[in-house]
Amino acid sequence: MHDIVIRGGTIVDGLGTPRYTGDVAIDGDRITQVGGKAGPARRDVAAEGRLVTPGWVDVHTHYDGQATWDPNLAPSSWHGVTTLLFGNCGVGFAPVQKSHQQALIDLMEGVEDIPGITLSEGLKWNWESFPEYLDALEAMPRMLNIGAQLAHHPLRVYVMGERGLKRENATGDDIEAMARLTQEALEAGAFGFTTSRTDQHKTLAGDLVPGRYAEEEELLAIGRAMGKAGRGTFGMLSDFEDEAAEFRWLREVAKSTKRPVWFLLTDRAYDPQRWKRLMQGVHEARAEGLSLAAQVAGRTVGLILGLTTSLNPFALRESFAALAGLPPAEQLARLRDPETRRKILSEEASKRLLDVLPPLSRQIATRWDNMFELGDPPDYEPPRERSIAALAAKAGQDPASYCYDFLVGADGGRMLYFPVTNYVTGDLSVVREMNMDKATVLGLSDGGAHCGVICDASTPSFMLTHWARDRKRGDGLPLEFVVKRQTSETADFFGLTDRGRLAPGAMADVNIINFDGLRLYHPEMIYDLPAGGRRLVQRVEGYDMTLVAGQPIREAGHDTGAMPGKLLRAKG
Repeated sequence: MHDIVIRGGTIVDGLGTPRYTGDVAIDGDRITQVGGKAGPARRDVAAEGRLVTPGWVDVHTHYDGQATWDPNLAPSSWHGVTTLLFGNCGVGFAPVQKSHQQALIDLMEGVEDIPGITLSEGLKWNWESFPEYLDALEAMPRMLNIGAQLAHHPLRVYVMGERGLKRENATGDDIEAMARLTQEALEAGAFGFTTSRTDQHKTLAGDLVPGRYAEEEELLAIGRAMGKAGRGTFGMLSDFEDEAAEFRWLREVAKSTKRPVWFLLTDRAYDPQRWKRLMQGVHEARAEGLSLAAQVAGRTVGLILGLTTSLNPFALRESFAALAGLPPAEQLARLRDPETRRKILSEEASKRLLDVLPPLSRQIATRWDNMFELGDPPDYEPPRERSIAALAAKAGQDPASYCYDFLVGADGGRMLYFPVTNYVTGDLSVVREMNMDKATVLGLSDGGAHCGVICDASTPSFMLTHWARDRKRGDGLPLEFVVKRQTSETADFFGLTDRGRLAPGAMADVNIINFDGLRLYHPEMIYDLPAGGRRLVQRVEGYDMTLVAGQPIREAGHDTGAMPGKLLRAKG
């Protein structure tokens, strides 16, 4: 007798196989039958008219801190994610010396917009080394499976101290120590190493991150350590200021380590052909047998702008900034005062406030043609004729006044969408083209990060609703392709070959989905993090059940209380 049989569902197995109807049987934590009619079970789950898919494997999150205190890891758990990886973009919390704990908090807050007060309250710091960090994660019960990557910035600060924070060049001894600690982390179970080489990543004080200008020898030595360990992936985010130079050392890392190497890829308005050049570099490297890939997003990288978010078009004006610390209800009342409205609208963005923002974020002060009412359900592919500039012109108002009145209207919870990348063409055609390329891997959901301005942990659900069902402004993507994209493809790239597929012997991480009824809701700001920290979340309807290791962790939109998740450790 089976433990669970999911009966009569439409099976989309995560391997690209055309969908078909049948049963899925589970015994213990493994799938034992896929298709056909399964025998009796201790629990039958009716799935007629439902999709049955593997659980999503989300490889780009930032739950590095939250995973140390929160067993549920919402909102990713709401969206069918059963396995996730963090330690991305070069930021994390291990290894760490006590004297630099606050510096790592400041880094994470500045780069990933996770409230520092929350991290200070939530982090217990019962580790120093990266292996000890993994042990601390492993000791906690949890809903989801998690894996960690070694981040460059804490590694550099651990070895170099203040010299690392000041971005000084590493000495030979520094490089040797970083390589040794990298090998130690990988052999303990890290899924890879990540770094960041972009001006978009800054501390709260506006300083660039420790690894921004790390020299090639430092990165190559870390790569060689990966080769010695025989495991892990090497990932990075770069501005590619010198494309030839960046590809030179990336190719060398891939060649010397025989390990997968990846970088984050989006389009850029200032150079629309840039992403195609970078992909050409990827294809040339792969033609030589090198395992190089680009990690891409499922939609735009877009900012959510509202009265309670970290940014909005008026947040850079001094009179608005003066109200930022008020409770939301009091702030809204003040903003509705005619004199306050007049004063704010009479001001321009403050240089003082502009200077601490990354260059791309500064556009929110003036780009009315690139701001859109988000709506409910949210529209992530709005046409230009629905921009704030266009709507204001139609209403006979200037854009600032129109936008101000929109934000302070209703209950004050309205929000704008501001595409930052992947929207040069005014639609998501670039995103589709990137995802169709076999040399890319899907990521960039950023679950757990950008708590006050980005809400992309819903990307796994968006992939189904937008690309496989609802897209109106161009071709969508086949359902089987979309499921494979975020299950076996992501799992296999990081060596998680025992999951991300519905197949006998695979881990029983499964979603049962009401595909026709799947719906994303308008993002909302909640204040449930330690010390009352805020975060944007996006709820979803349509997941009938999510199972991890054969145990239902969510049913009909509610947590069951089961904690079958584990810390996963990479293997050679």
